[in-house]
Amino acid sequence: MKIVVDENISYGKEAFEIVGEVELFHGREIKSKHLTNKDALIIRSITNVNKNLLQKTNVKFVGTATIGTDHIDKKYLSQKEIQFDYAPGCNSYAVTEYVYSAIAYITAKQNMSLEHMSLGIIGYGNIGTKVEEIAKSIGLKVIINDPPLQRENNSNYFSSLEEALSCDIITFHVPLNLDGLDKTYHLLNKNNISLIKENSILINASRGPVIDNKVLKNRLRNTKNIFAVLDVWEKEPDFDQELLDLVELGTPHIAGYSFEGKVNGTTMVYNKLCEFFNIKKVWTPDLPPVSKNKIVLDKKRSKLETLSKLFKKSYQVKNDDLAMRESENFTKKEKLSHFDSLRKNYKLRRELNNYQVQISKAEKETIKLLSSLRLNILET
Repeated sequence: MKIVVDENISYGKEAFEIVGEVELFHGREIKSKHLTNKDALIIRSITNVNKNLLQKTNVKFVGTATIGTDHIDKKYLSQKEIQFDYAPGCNSYAVTEYVYSAIAYITAKQNMSLEHMSLGIIGYGNIGTKVEEIAKSIGLKVIINDPPLQRENNSNYFSSLEEALSCDIITFHVPLNLDGLDKTYHLLNKNNISLIKENSILINASRGPVIDNKVLKNRLRNTKNIFAVLDVWEKEPDFDQELLDLVELGTPHIAGYSFEGKVNGTTMVYNKLCEFFNIKKVWTPDLPPVSKNKIVLDKKRSKLETLSKLFKKSYQVKNDDLAMRESENFTKKEKLSHFDSLRKNYKLRRELNNYQVQISKAEKETIKLLSSLRLNILET
């Protein structure tokens, strides 16, 4: 078996060379000529898979080690009976931790109180449900918008998009649908951006075109009264430098880039490939333990102080923001290269379930918060 694998997939070579001959390429450089005699293609979100890429090849299996599929022409693959699999939920904890690292940073910087704040979650899938669980442990009022699920469940649990956009914190976790009943392309646009009130926190860690970047830029340029957090951008890697200058936090599409999230994606696609080709699964990842993983908490800390200390130890989103902003005076070519380089050479980032929290006689609410973040609790 011959397999083309994106060179930036964690453990990609180690996992797939067990079942076949592997060739590695940068995801943006995979061409049809590389696939003529290949059996499988393993990619990430930066490789567009369509007729132009596959029509002159022998590829029988396409797997993307990502939660998104908008870069895949699934209709074409189905017509050609090419098996397609992806990795839903693989990095959902990583994105959730990104969201709360951003919330902790901004609320602390702006001297906001998390008490009595509301959180609008737009998209209630693998990530949205986890975001909600932590929000409830903090005590936030949660508003959830997900029209497909609302229709499916006929439930009063969901609210309108307008209600979600009126919250103190708004976070997007939807797929990119370019058309149809559940179109999410420019879901936030010139017709509804006025619903976002002053001093709100706006987070997009889903797909860039879910927010009309020009509309957001105009709002921030004219009245910079939204604390915007963008991990995804329209026309990546050719992001809008002026918009980056206006947002509170800007990062290069790395919200889901925890080590665990990456390896989960590889594992899920590896298992699917083995199932499709009827190959015995023999590879399992061996993740190294986290050294110096203990966090000591004062039981009297507020929930914001607790969150800030936890993420100071595990993941500080501001560091990714600072790295992104190094592109300020770059040429366009340098800027595009910088964006991809930050992703390719992303530092090792581990999830909170690798950490232990030592706390003395913690209150029930604090234990609930720490548990929702999957921390190992050591009460003294």
